[in-house]
Amino acid sequence: MKDSKQVIDQVAQEMRHSQPDSPIAAGPTDNHPNGGQSSRPKPPPALIDAINQVFSLFSLNYHNQYYAAYKDTEREIQAKRLWLEALRGFEPSVLLQAAKSVMVHNEYLPTLHTMLEHCQKQLGEALPDVHAAYVEACRAPNPKASARWSHRAVYHAGRMADWYFLATTSEATAFPIFRRHYNEICQRVRDGEQLPEPNYLALPEETETGLSKSENLEKLNQLRKDLDL
Repeated sequence: MKDSKQVIDQVAQEMRHSQPDSPIAAGPTDNHPNGGQSSRPKPPPALIDAINQVFSLFSLNYHNQYYAAYKDTEREIQAKRLWLEALRGFEPSVLLQAAKSVMVHNEYLPTLHTMLEHCQKQLGEALPDVHAAYVEACRAPNPKASARWSHRAVYHAGRMADWYFLATTSEATAFPIFRRHYNEICQRVRDGEQLPEPNYLALPEETETGLSKSENLEKLNQLRKDLDL
């Protein structure tokens, strides 16, 4: 994972090559000055709205400091773009909770580094317990990528454990597999990693033949062997 300084340096470099008169209030444009298309997707409106709300909260709470730091609209918009790019791996709800945490614990207008730390802390506190995460993964509707997840860690643990395996295997066998993946992912989150958003997978052109009963049994036996069950 990139640290906050690397993120800030990268975004600052991108901003130097962006259009200075962009009408977008927060977030980079899709077009490069040379007419090409950006390889990064446009941030979702909910994320842009969350960044705007964060800055609005800070303007109220750190009034004099805020307007001393952002003396004009152009400077404020540049800061929003920087924060949007650096924080785009977090859910809007996490950003708003982190902003409230910042205002409770910080007397001075926060830096981006401070905001990142509070977002990571919120992620760690928002992780559901392992069994609740297992139940959520088993009950999630298809397509999994568009389900409403309590945390991205649940989705990624379910994907690593294998959705079909979770749906067709008893809890006594499936839960230890899921627990191992989930605990590993939770530790990565606590270490500050920003998990990617759930992704849709392209359907194969031809339907693959499912595993036979003997092949499924062989797979289960291998899993039991891996877990020393």
